[in-house]
Amino acid sequence: MGRNTRKRRMPLATKAIAASAALALGGGGLIWANFYASAHEEDNGWGNQTRSAAAQVATIDCPDVGQELSDVPDQARGEVDGELASMDQQITEAYQRLATTRDAQVQDANYVQNTILQPLKDNRKVLIDRIKLEINRAGGQASDDLDNLSGCTGTPVEQPQTNDGQGGDGQGDGDGQNNGDGQGDGDNQGDGQDNGDGQGEAPPPPDNGGQGGNGPVADDFQDITTVQPNARNLPNGLAANGDSGSTGTFTTNCGTNGNDNHNTDNVIVAPGVTNGAHHLHDYVGNQNNDAFASDEDLANADTSCQNQGDRSSYFWPVLRLQDGSQDFDQNDAGGGTEGNVGQILEAKEAKLTFVGNRTSDVVAMPRALRIITGDAKAFVNGLANANTAWTCTGFEDRQLTDKYPLCPEGSDVVRLSNFQSCWDGQNIDSANHRTHVAFVGADGACANGFQAIPQLQVRLVYEVPAPTIENGQVSNPFAVDSFPEQLHKPITDHNDFINFFSKKTMKKMVNCINEGRQCQ
Repeated sequence: MGRNTRKRRMPLATKAIAASAALALGGGGLIWANFYASAHEEDNGWGNQTRSAAAQVATIDCPDVGQELSDVPDQARGEVDGELASMDQQITEAYQRLATTRDAQVQDANYVQNTILQPLKDNRKVLIDRIKLEINRAGGQASDDLDNLSGCTGTPVEQPQTNDGQGGDGQGDGDGQNNGDGQGDGDNQGDGQDNGDGQGEAPPPPDNGGQGGNGPVADDFQDITTVQPNARNLPNGLAANGDSGSTGTFTTNCGTNGNDNHNTDNVIVAPGVTNGAHHLHDYVGNQNNDAFASDEDLANADTSCQNQGDRSSYFWPVLRLQDGSQDFDQNDAGGGTEGNVGQILEAKEAKLTFVGNRTSDVVAMPRALRIITGDAKAFVNGLANANTAWTCTGFEDRQLTDKYPLCPEGSDVVRLSNFQSCWDGQNIDSANHRTHVAFVGADGACANGFQAIPQLQVRLVYEVPAPTIENGQVSNPFAVDSFPEQLHKPITDHNDFINFFSKKTMKKMVNCINEGRQCQ
């Protein structure tokens, strides 16, 4: 395929990837150190280990600089995107050091701050200064507030707070606050039950978290039958259609990626950068999507869609079964060397449907419109852009936002994504890849001069065995690929779309939706 004119960029300090290969275990992926390891390993019980571990950092939380860039001149976006991708690489490398230096952290309470977090802050400051320079040089005005985003904190593992989960699980929890030395405070204790000898009974060994050692953990799963119907509490992903307005649908069949079209790039957020996503994507539809694809490359590509008028690109992080098996990328960046391990699962169904708006007709989407729904960094970013819905066939009125579903026998895992369906009428993308599109309001209408466009709804179905959870530990879990520091949390699921429908097919879609017909 052809290449665009953007200079090929590699993330900074790529030598760390080569170094990480030295940590690989016989092709089985990076050895992620058990973050519960402590100076008390020779003690008889696990209680002391757990108490020591609570003071240790489990992951790294860095402000998302990209989301704060609302006004970047077009001519500076390529370079700015490259700097942001380098920033992601820096976080990945810092997390790898965090995960492989647990013994040193036990010996020195200031190790994380002095050896990992402070150098990370210094390196991020260099890139932020470059971003400001590139924006200003292109005629923009970079905010001095960006300087406040260089520092990162070390935090214990805690889920973002939602209303989906059940009550207390008997586990202690860190308070998520940084106490100034880079260590997260925690209060995880033994269960405190007397076992007859005056000593507190030790809890079971802590869950190391998945085959890769960086998640998921037992608490990331929930029995779907325990979820209350219609209880999902995230505001994003509201269905745009209803009984009034434009009520038609347009369905496009693009397969389930049976031809194994995968890469770890993201041409939307990191164009021109190899492994810009740090996790593997499934691609359906457009067959030429990689980091170096220009709009013309995409427009002229082959497509897996039955309707050849649809050359759009649909992509999402792969789902893996962490059953001890290894896939083709076990030794690759974005795969095993970054903690994304296990068997890649192909969806048994990938349904792509466009629907209308409850209050008005829809207008055509512009060529090359880019939309990202959900947030790949939601575990540390919070819920502002999160948009996840996990459920099971037969239980789709019960949806989870921050848990993977445990489905009963005969029921399959389902991932649902409803995209933003209001467009600003001018831009096919924005500096933070968010503000040119929006979700409908509670009344179903688009606000602030935005126009209603067809809403993409993606339904992915997977036949995957339910994990076994015993004594607080999970065996054979499944999880979406993620940035390493996001610990494979379900809240990080996301979905991407680039519109390359032909004018003729887009007109057919709009007419079908506005006229209340069901088309494909």
